[in-house]
Amino acid sequence: MSGAVLAIIMLASFILFIALGFPIAFTLMALGIMFGFNAFYTPGQEFWDNRIFYLFTQNTFSVMNNDVLISIPLFLFMGYIIERANILDKLFLSLQVGLRFLPGSMAVAALVTCTLFATATGIVGAVVTLMGLIALPSMLKAGYDQKLSTGTIAAGGTLGILIPPSILLIVYAATASVSVVRLYAAALIPGLVLAGLYMAYVIGRATLNPSLCPKPKDVGNYGVLDSALLVLKAFVPLAALILAVLGSILFGLATPSEAAAMGALGGLILAAAYRSLTWQGLRESVYLTARTSAMVCFLFVGSATFASIFSYQGGEALVKDFLVGLNLTPLEFLILAQIIIFVLGWPLEWTEIIIIFVPIFLPLLPIYGIDPILFGILIAVNLQTAFLTPPMAMSAVYLKGVAPKNVELGTIFKGCMPFVYMVLMTLVLTYTFPQMATYLPEVLFDQQEEVEFDASDESVVNPDVFKNMK
Repeated sequence: MSGAVLAIIMLASFILFIALGFPIAFTLMALGIMFGFNAFYTPGQEFWDNRIFYLFTQNTFSVMNNDVLISIPLFLFMGYIIERANILDKLFLSLQVGLRFLPGSMAVAALVTCTLFATATGIVGAVVTLMGLIALPSMLKAGYDQKLSTGTIAAGGTLGILIPPSILLIVYAATASVSVVRLYAAALIPGLVLAGLYMAYVIGRATLNPSLCPKPKDVGNYGVLDSALLVLKAFVPLAALILAVLGSILFGLATPSEAAAMGALGGLILAAAYRSLTWQGLRESVYLTARTSAMVCFLFVGSATFASIFSYQGGEALVKDFLVGLNLTPLEFLILAQIIIFVLGWPLEWTEIIIIFVPIFLPLLPIYGIDPILFGILIAVNLQTAFLTPPMAMSAVYLKGVAPKNVELGTIFKGCMPFVYMVLMTLVLTYTFPQMATYLPEVLFDQQEEVEFDASDESVVNPDVFKNMK
């Protein structure tokens, strides 16, 4: 049986096992080792002499030795500590008071809170769940429309995977071997544009139909001084921490790992300042950080092993030749790639999509003259839809889990749809005006030394390094 046929069987087996509910990381490892053992087998050799075991251990070492990935657990720890600092309710109240003169002020305050908190944590489930507990009951009590309220919170909570410091962008940078610093700079404008479109939509709906967003009555008693003090206590510290972390990265004062370490320390100080730093909260934060980081590392190891064998057997060349044979224009290729990623977002998490399927497209980018940084930003914007569209729509599911019983899942889905259209609009804008993603990296880093990955880590993301083992 030819290698290309085995590669197709290998990919089909992966899809089948995932559909049956097997753990993705360990499925990748098992298939990679099984098909790799067959690919590297030499008659008469001892079982443990098969080179697949060398490849597997080398991939594992390369992942664990990748300094850039250190920023993942540090950013996660910062997010979990801040999440347990119990400042979200104060932040939401301060923004309600500060924005009370705007149409749809509670929904706008919810979006700003989601944006700020999602930026601090990068954990979609945590943001949506906490905002569902804190903001949604207040909005519904004030008479806000159910669809608008739930859609606002579900959409706002997903912004953390796009706006830096995003864990998704770190994982994409490691997968595509590009500068995470440039990716952060590239994501800033599209992320803020998307958040701005969300707010413009809410304000527009509230202006055209005020009955959807009645003005809250319980925030009108705050004077100017009280409002300023509330914003100063709840908004400024968290905003300052985020700006310090991002600013140190974007202006070259610190690497992402160094900035993440300072952010983790800042999160501890912030929690202590709010008198919310408890042993229980610290222990939970460490546990959740370790669990999530281990998942990402196992995915990298499994994906690298799977991709190496898939490429070794000719699978990558088969996909490449097929797509090149279609004679697509760069626009058609981008549309096809984004449609595939959009569909994959229904059954899969973003981690699996970035680590497993995006590498299939990466070798094709030079053929079509597409900047991998721009491609990464388009993917990050596109994956917003994965959290908002059925059948999975994890943001909607998270929100349903904490919403009042009279709020149905179908209502949340309907509320998310206008925001999905704005995600698609941002995709179109980013492709039509690529300067949205390329301007800041060019301005900030063209005259500076880029922070690139060590070539020795190429085995983590580039299966071609193993082709000479045949």
